Amino acid sequence: MKIAVAKETEFGERRVALVPEIASRLAKKEGVELWVEAGAGAGAYIADEAYEKAGATIIGDPEALWREADVLLKVAPPKGEEIDRLKEGATLISFLNPLGEPERVRHLADRRVTALSVELIPRTSRAQSMDALSSQANIAGYKAVLIAATTLPKFFPMLTTAAGTIRPAKAFIVGAGVAGLQAIATARRLGAVVEAFDIRPEVKEQVQSLGAKFVEVNLEEETTTEGGYAKEISERSKELTQEAIARSVAQSDVVITTAQVPGKKAPRIITDAMVSQMKPGSVIVDLAGEQGGNCEGTEAGKDVIRHGVTLIGPINLPSSMPVHASQLYAKNISTFLEYLMKDGELKLDFEDDIPASTCVAYSGEIRNDRVKKALEVAV
Repeated sequence: MKIAVAKETEFGERRVALVPEIASRLAKKEGVELWVEAGAGAGAYIADEAYEKAGATIIGDPEALWREADVLLKVAPPKGEEIDRLKEGATLISFLNPLGEPERVRHLADRRVTALSVELIPRTSRAQSMDALSSQANIAGYKAVLIAATTLPKFFPMLTTAAGTIRPAKAFIVGAGVAGLQAIATARRLGAVVEAFDIRPEVKEQVQSLGAKFVEVNLEEETTTEGGYAKEISERSKELTQEAIARSVAQSDVVITTAQVPGKKAPRIITDAMVSQMKPGSVIVDLAGEQGGNCEGTEAGKDVIRHGVTLIGPINLPSSMPVHASQLYAKNISTFLEYLMKDGELKLDFEDDIPASTCVAYSGEIRNDRVKKALEVAV
C-alpha cells in the first residue's frame, strides 16, 4: 500500500500532513511504502533528507504521487485539478470542509475516491487522539491572544513600578470550545483579567478552572449538539445573550470571538453598537472571520479600525505556527490511519462510529446525510 504525503498548494498553507518522527513509524509497517512529495515539509522547516532518514521515498513528480497513491494525506482541502489526479479507489484523508463546500465531496464521489474528512472525527474519548479539529483550534486560540497582546497599546499584566501601578488588561473570550479555552489560559498566563461566555452552561466549570469569570445567561432551551458543540438558538435566546455580552464587551480591552457553525455563516455576536462602546485602542480578534465573522465589520485577512477599535480577522492561524501545528496534525492523522489499517490494508468498518462519521464519499456515493442536504440547499 502506497501512502503518500502531498505538498500543500493552498496560498499561505505551511503545514505538512506528516512529520519525520511519525513517518518513521508508518514506514516500518509491513506492506507500507511511504512517499513524500519533494518540498512537502519546507513550510514547517523540515528538509527532504529528514523524511529519507525516516524511511520515506521522496517523489519529485507531484502528478505521479497523486496518480499512484493508494492513500493520500493532506492538510488543506484539495483543489479540483488535484482531485482529478487521484485514481479510482484511492483514499484521501484531509480537512475537506464538506458542509461548507459540498461540491468538493460530489467531485470526490464522482471520481470514486474514498474521502475521509478529519473535521468530522467524532468528539469522543475514544477518538480524542485523532481529533485534528481540536488540536488545530488549540493553536488558533493561543495565537489569537498573542496577536491581541501585540496590537493592544497597553500591558496585559498588572505592573507595579516606581512610576506607578499599571492595572491589568481585561479580556473577554466569546466561546469556550477548544480555541476559547486555550485563549482563556493564554490570556491568564499573560496576566490579564479574563471573562468568558458560552451558551453551553456545562462549560462553566472548565472556564472557572482556568481562572476566568463565567458570564452566565439563563436560556430555556437546549444549547448543545450531540457532539458537544454549541447549536443554533432561538431569536429570544440570542437577544438575551447579546444583552449580557454587550456589558462585558464595553468593559474589555480585548475581545476574542471563536463561535463557528460548520457549513453555515458564523453567528453575529458583536454588533457595531457594541464596538462603539469600547475604549479607543481596544482590540477584537475574530476567529470566525473566514465564515463572515462574529463581529460586525470584521474582514477576513484584514485589520479594520472602527470607532477607534482594531478588528482583526486572521486567516488560518494554525499555519502561522507550522512546526507544532504539523506535529500535532501528524499525530492525529497517523493515529486515525493506523486505527483503520488491518494487515497492511485500509479497511473501513461502517458499524464503527469513527470511520462512519468521517467517510463522506465511498464507491461513488456520498455517505454523509448533512453533505447531501448541503448539496440540495446549494441547488
